[in-house]
Amino acid sequence: MPYPNIDPVFFSLGPLQIRWYALAYIAGIVLGWMYLRHLLGKPQLWQGPKSRHPQPPIGNDQLDDVLFYVTLGIIFGGRLGFVLFYRPELLWAPWEPVLGFLPFPPALAIWQGGMSFHGGALGVAAATVYFARKEKVSPLALGDLFAAAAPIGLFFGRIANFINAELYGRPSDVPWAVTFPSHYDPLAEQWRYAADAVPRHPSQLYEAALEGLVLFVILRVAVTRFGLLRFPGATIALFLSGYGAARFFVEFFREPDTYDFAGPIGFLTRGMMLSLPMVLAGAWLFWWSTRHRGGASV
Repeated sequence: MPYPNIDPVFFSLGPLQIRWYALAYIAGIVLGWMYLRHLLGKPQLWQGPKSRHPQPPIGNDQLDDVLFYVTLGIIFGGRLGFVLFYRPELLWAPWEPVLGFLPFPPALAIWQGGMSFHGGALGVAAATVYFARKEKVSPLALGDLFAAAAPIGLFFGRIANFINAELYGRPSDVPWAVTFPSHYDPLAEQWRYAADAVPRHPSQLYEAALEGLVLFVILRVAVTRFGLLRFPGATIALFLSGYGAARFFVEFFREPDTYDFAGPIGFLTRGMMLSLPMVLAGAWLFWWSTRHRGGASV
């Protein structure tokens, strides 16, 4: 299948460029905020005969406040995770000029690309714990809210990866394989292809479907039909295991990064090695939050 000729820049205002990737972050945060307001408007989701947290951990006003900290956690955690997990050499790389004169460390140059979900998740976790202690609410109950909405952001992020022609899959001859370009030529307003370009799995779309749509539906059903919010930490656990399993599976189709490496088992990619602990941690947390009576005091 031919790759659609989509300019990665949504529109420009002089030197200011608004990219699809930035719009994906905005869409994920805004729609996630709207969804969480919807959940907070249904306090019965936290109530039940076995409830360990019979009311929402925060109100709408507090949600507006915590959104600021969560956004910072996504951005700085995502970038720091990318540098530490994938490109540690950026920490000691020479500083580059910005706007022609202002020195800036490459490790923080988000506009040059490079964000890690695993780092972003740790950033959100740190923001959640900070705000929970500040407001004296349960960090697990608060984290459950963000876990329920996280697939929304993941969906838009993976669609943006596809638009950017990045993080594509391994070579394939399946009927829906896509020939991805090497770079975008803004003067010609079209993508350019390398001479050795071959059809590949559109793994970004696989991830959008599994990490975004499918995981959202699973969490939605678990929260609204099975009362998972009654058990602080259980929604976080289901999200961790669900994302980890989906990411581990898609890594079989995704082209390993040039800075990737094989793990103790030869086929393991960096993404697999970071996702497998999420599955295990999620399974343990789900057991603890739904069975361990101490969860009521968290």
